Formats: sequence, C-alpha cells, structure tokens
Amino acid sequence: METGARSRTTATPRACGGGFLIEQRGPEEIFAPEDFTEQHRLISAAAEKFYRNEVLPAWERIEHQEPGLTNQLLRKAGELGLLSADIPERFGGSAMDKVSSTLIGEQIAHYASFGASFSAHTVIGTLPIAYFGTESQKKKYLPRLASGELIAAYCLSEAAAGSDALAARTRATLSPDGKHYLLNGEKMWITNGGFAGLYIVFVKVDGEKFSCFIVERDFPGVSTGPEEKKMGLKGSSTRALILENVPVSVENLLGEVGRGHIIAFNILNIGRFKLSAKILGSAKDAFQNALNYSKERRAFGRAIAEFGLIQEKLAEMATRLYAGESMVYRTAGLLDAALAGADSESPEAGTITWKAVEEYAVECSINKVYLSEVLAYVVDEGVQIYGGYGYHQDYPAERAYRDARISRIYEGTNEINRLVITTQLFRRAAKGQLPLLPAATQLIQDLMAGSWVPASHSGGCLPEERRLVDGVKKTALLVAGMAHQKHAEKFAEQQEVVAAISDIITEAFAMESAVLRAEKMAARAGIEKAAFASQMARLLVHSRIVAVEHRARTALAALSTGDALRAQLIATQRLLERDPVDVIALRREIAKWVVSQGKYLV
Repeated sequence: METGARSRTTATPRACGGGFLIEQRGPEEIFAPEDFTEQHRLISAAAEKFYRNEVLPAWERIEHQEPGLTNQLLRKAGELGLLSADIPERFGGSAMDKVSSTLIGEQIAHYASFGASFSAHTVIGTLPIAYFGTESQKKKYLPRLASGELIAAYCLSEAAAGSDALAARTRATLSPDGKHYLLNGEKMWITNGGFAGLYIVFVKVDGEKFSCFIVERDFPGVSTGPEEKKMGLKGSSTRALILENVPVSVENLLGEVGRGHIIAFNILNIGRFKLSAKILGSAKDAFQNALNYSKERRAFGRAIAEFGLIQEKLAEMATRLYAGESMVYRTAGLLDAALAGADSESPEAGTITWKAVEEYAVECSINKVYLSEVLAYVVDEGVQIYGGYGYHQDYPAERAYRDARISRIYEGTNEINRLVITTQLFRRAAKGQLPLLPAATQLIQDLMAGSWVPASHSGGCLPEERRLVDGVKKTALLVAGMAHQKHAEKFAEQQEVVAAISDIITEAFAMESAVLRAEKMAARAGIEKAAFASQMARLLVHSRIVAVEHRARTALAALSTGDALRAQLIATQRLLERDPVDVIALRREIAKWVVSQGKYLV
C-alpha cells in the first residue's frame, strides 16, 4: 500500500450523535462492511499482509520484548503507510477516511501486544498533535511519526489519578524568563514507555491548570521506570515516565494552558472507538482458533463442533462478533459522514475532526463497552472449548484470555464509560443538541395513558425484530425519563441506575446495527450471506432482550414503589412484548454455517 493511497466511504446521511435512540433508521442510512469499496479492501489486505508476513512470525520474540524488535516492525509499518492513515498528506500522511483507518487497526490487532503498541503510537500518541498541534508542531513531529522514525506514547494516568485524570499531581512551572516550563512528576502505565521517543504529557501548570506538553525522550531529566509485570500484553512495553526538572520549551505546549482536558477527553473519545476496532480484530482471531480446534478435537467418535453445547458457544461468539463488527463500521461511517466535504489539508482539519468525534462520543463509549465485553466472552468460551488445553501456555487460548482482560480497563474503565453514555446524552439534551427529554416525557405520558401504539415496520426482512429494537429504545427512554423526573440535576449521582440505562442503550445500538445490516444485505441481490446475517440478528435480539428486561426492572425498582412501579413494569412489558422464539434452533443453524465455512464470514 502506497503512502497517499486514499479511499472515501460511500456517503451515508449525517446523523446527530446519540440520535439513534429517538429516531428511526433505515438500512441504507447506515454504513456496513458490505459497503467497503475496492480501495477499502486493498487497504485491509495490505494491513493483513503486513500482520501475516511480519508480525505473526515474530510474535514469540515480541512477547519476550526482544530489544528493538517492535521499533523495527513499527518502522516497517510506517514504510507501508500503515502509521499515517490519520495524518494529512502535507505532513507525510495519507489522510484516509475513518473506515480505512479502522480496517488497518482491526487487521494489525490480531496479535494483541503488537496491536497495543501500534494503537498507542498511531492514535493516542499521534492524534493529539494532528488534532491540536500548531502548524510548526505538526511540521516538526508528524512526518517522523508517520514514518515510524519517532514512536509516540500518551501519558495521562498517575498512581493516584486513573479514572479521575484531572487529579493529576505532575506539575509544570514557567521559568522566570518565560521561555520554558519545568516539569516534575511521574506518569504511570505508559504503553510504549520503554522505547518511545516522544511523550504526550498531561500536567498541572502551577499545580492548578490542567495542560498538555510534547516531551521528547532526549530532554534532560526524562527517564523511565522498569517494565511493569503485567497479566497480559506481555509483548508491549509498559513503564512509568519520570520527569525531574525537565525543561520544556513554551513552543511545546499543546493547545492552551488550562485547556488540557479538551485534548485528553477528545483523544480518549477517538481512542475508545479505535480500541473497539483493535478489539474486534483480537476477538475474530480468538474465535478462529476456537472454531479450528472444535473441528479438529474429537470426542466420543466425532468432532466436538457437532455437539449442541459447543455449537451454542460458537453461535453466540459469531453472533456477538457480527453485532460488534456492525457497530464499529456503522460508527466509522457516521464519522466519515460528519467529515464529508472537509479539506484534510486545511489548517482547521484537526479541529473539524475532533469536533466530529466529540459529536459521537456516546457511540464511541458504546463501542468500547460492547466490544470489550464481546472479547471477554469470546476468549472465555474459547478456553472452555479447548478444555484443559485452553489453560496451557502452548495453546493460543491462554494468551488470548490474559491479553483480553485489560480491554475493560484502559481508555476509561467500562464503569466510567457506562456513566459517560447516559450522562453525555443528558448533557446534549440540556444544550438543546438532542430532544431527548421531550421524547421521554411524551412516551411516559402515552404509556401511562394507555395510548402508546408500537411503531409499524412492515418493510424489510426482520419486521418483528425492528419492532422489538424500537421497544428497547423506548424502554431506555422510559427508564431515563423516570430517573430524570426523580433526581433531576443529581441524576448522575445514581450510578447504578445510570449504568442500567447505559446497558439498555448499548443493547439497542447493537441490536439495531445488526438488524439494519441484515436488512441491507437482504435487499441487495446476490449476497449469499444475507440469510446467515438475518439469523444472527434474530438470535441477538431474542436472546439479549431478556437482559434488557432485567436492567429495566432493576432500575425502575430503584426509582419507584407501589402502584407507580407496577404501572411502569406493565409499560415495560408492553414495550418488549413478544412471542417465544426457538433460539436453540437458531444457534444450531448459525453454528453449522460457521463450521461449514471454516471461519467467521459475513
């Protein structure tokens, strides 16, 4: 793949961030993998080829952190243009669309340790400069980051400031002559910490103003601690960054003094989305290994893939992968639609991009939570399919299980992201960016008056599932509306209720993405996989709706009592009313398909 290769996503309608919850979407309104252009496929193939030819043969050496190896591989990736997808061409990048950069991230991440190093460099290490840097900062650093000559790291966390990043104690003090700042403190859990040449460091100027600096490894007073002894991702370098009276020129201030939170939180938004693509790649790899083993391993005279309980696992794994994949590329399409027409070479391109990402902060958090928990499910059941061999280091299931666990912690814990999903929606509503509260109020009035009528979905191949998806979205509105009525401005303090609402919203986005993609495939002639996708969409909706009911009942019981609670529970039953579906038969059919194909194939 040549640097400068470009692809542009097929246009999808511009949608308001979080708007999926209160608006109806049609199949042609979402971007899906079936919309990949030939250029997308070429970019994906180039990334996969790099992984297969360069990373996979070296994974054991990477796992033992052979000195210089990851640097060499990242530089090779830079030579192929794989590090520069989000960098403007005038700074040595290829300025690809978000679908293309998402495809690269997915393919590179089949081996999670190298995927972590790659993402730390290309996303949270490089994008702060690409989005927030001055022209001189971009000119100085982006070409070297694009080529892999310079490897980046992101330094936000501290020993006493993880999720509460604004509690940072690392300080910066302006020198008397006003030409540089002196930085003092220690940052923790720095991916690429052992070999990065550039650090994006968040500090407090004068102990108060949260700010961001570009710090080079060669600056006097910069050092790193020993490698952390981690449970997983052993092939990635993770160290503390130690700053002792480090002089940093005022020209290396990124953004403005006291505005570091704008950089930190928006980079975390895009980081969460990009992490979802990385997780998707890791989950597909873990599923492939489990599927292969289930076909090879024989018991009682036949392959274990023929047994019902193994088929149940394979079907659930494939279905959740399908939903996660549908969500990731739907979100990539939303970002590309928001950036349609923007000049990637304009000095304002970085600002335009981070504001587009900010618009879809809710979707970014939804993707991060859902995909990380899909990965947790896939690797856990993968170990179970391997049986005792899954617990042995000579088999891939053991490493995949360990490597997966961090995914629910970094880029904001899933607990933090669950709070972000719902509170961010309410913030958007308060600013007039999303008519959430009027929709919730009207729904509650209609339900309590008995005048609510389910939306009709006569078109498409999954009308019943579309109706149930609408019911799940309405359930989220019902619970959110009741929570807001009771707690108003103190709503965010009810963390258990907020998390329950977020779980329902997340299930709604997953279900809708899966159903709309299946309907999109069914509407296009010649797509053999359409029937398989429809089966997985049906399974997802009918198996996960039980979890929606549970979360809704839990939250409503914390918000109401007596007759009011009973009325709300009856309303929930109306929203989610459905006939029983034979999910066992669905799982068997899905499992037979993936076994016959020999891989996850949608």
